[in-house]
Amino acid sequence: MPRTRSPGLELPLDLPGWGARRRALEEALRAAIRAGRLVAGTRLPSSRDLAGQLGLSRGTVTQAYEQLVAEGWLTSVQGSGTRVAERGAEPAGPRAAALPPAAPRHDLRPGRRDAQSFPLDAWARAMRHALREAPSDAFGDGDPRGRIELRTTLAAYLGRVRGVRADPAHVVVCSGYTQALGLLAEAFAGLGVRTAGMEDPAIGDHVRLLGHHVKVADVPVDAAGPRVDALEAAGAQVAVCTPAHQFPLGTSMSAERRSALLAWADEHLGWIVEDDYDGEYRYDRHPIAALQSRRPSRIVYAGSTSKTLGPAVRVGWVVCPPPLLEPLVEAKRRARQFSPLDQLALARMLDTGDYDRHLRTARRGYRRRRDLLAGAVRARLPRARLRGIEAGLHALLELPPGLSEAEAVAALRAASVEASPLGDYVRGDRDRHPPSLVVGYAAPLAHAYPAAVEALVQAIARPGSRPAGPPTIRA
Repeated sequence: MPRTRSPGLELPLDLPGWGARRRALEEALRAAIRAGRLVAGTRLPSSRDLAGQLGLSRGTVTQAYEQLVAEGWLTSVQGSGTRVAERGAEPAGPRAAALPPAAPRHDLRPGRRDAQSFPLDAWARAMRHALREAPSDAFGDGDPRGRIELRTTLAAYLGRVRGVRADPAHVVVCSGYTQALGLLAEAFAGLGVRTAGMEDPAIGDHVRLLGHHVKVADVPVDAAGPRVDALEAAGAQVAVCTPAHQFPLGTSMSAERRSALLAWADEHLGWIVEDDYDGEYRYDRHPIAALQSRRPSRIVYAGSTSKTLGPAVRVGWVVCPPPLLEPLVEAKRRARQFSPLDQLALARMLDTGDYDRHLRTARRGYRRRRDLLAGAVRARLPRARLRGIEAGLHALLELPPGLSEAEAVAALRAASVEASPLGDYVRGDRDRHPPSLVVGYAAPLAHAYPAAVEALVQAIARPGSRPAGPPTIRA
């Protein structure tokens, strides 16, 4: 029986119907490389395959490849085929733009986590189970609220660990908190909400996202939490807040402020959006139950895996009161969908306890990191102080008197350290807060973290000078 040859790589090219075919092929390949359609390292089809695709002789393709190899457009190595070369053959002209700055050696920006701490084995087991057991409807459009398996498991999990009162029917799965906030803003606008209060300081992207749909009122945050009097003065109908661990100040909303916020919601029929983005990480005590547990009829609870599993798993959730469900689901229906397999895998991790085990491990590791940072500040920066509760993945470093945020940032950059000035998140009066840095202690790899802390304290202790000597901080 004759042996059939399976087709190889495809390479769609438009060749003109006139002139020398070899030259036309050469120019088509050059144009594809110039335009970026064929990037460096791309493997090209064999001469036999490309000849069959384009209706040319194999010799024509071979000669074209050889010419482009000679010019430097392609490379050809025995056993690895023909590939696009790292650089084109055209002489380099003037640079269109400056090269991007080099990445900092020590990344202490907030909002990041150690990528190596991802529970790869547990996730692989969960994903294999999801692929093996997924029902056929998991590969269709499905319910815009998300897979029922995850919604059911999430409702039980959130009730167990955060005290959230959730009916799986009122859980909407999304791709993270950012999408959740956008969907909620769209739903609120559809219900006639005109003004929403947002904590000040807060993440600027979230403020701008909310502002696409409703007017945003700045609500100053003090040591007890968002100022309810400012919320009332703005005539807000929605309050977006972080009761467990405020970003970036690192405070927890006091019991008195929680009661005042609930009273505002009851009196004005206002909605509260509770962002519980890192509520799982409390190191000095058991976490306080979510605010939603006290008023599930007026509070929307939102969370995600961004601080537990990281950006590799894009899953978030909204637990919403019944009156908000229909407009929220309609907004979700119009939004971009995402992989149901991630939802099924996360549900499996929750069911088997792998998610809890991962969190316990992560909690111990991040607590050690915060303790190391706090000890270094006490020992080496006596005129600075670490503010905020012992929780989350960031801390607020109040700078020594006389040192501005701009001077501190410049000193850190000279030492190849990156941290965020508090002023980047403040929208109102910056004088309400002393000059401070928002230090994220989760991003550096575990073995590199002590050196990052050493570089930080050296730069703050001696702004304008280079770090001297080997690291003295040990994990």
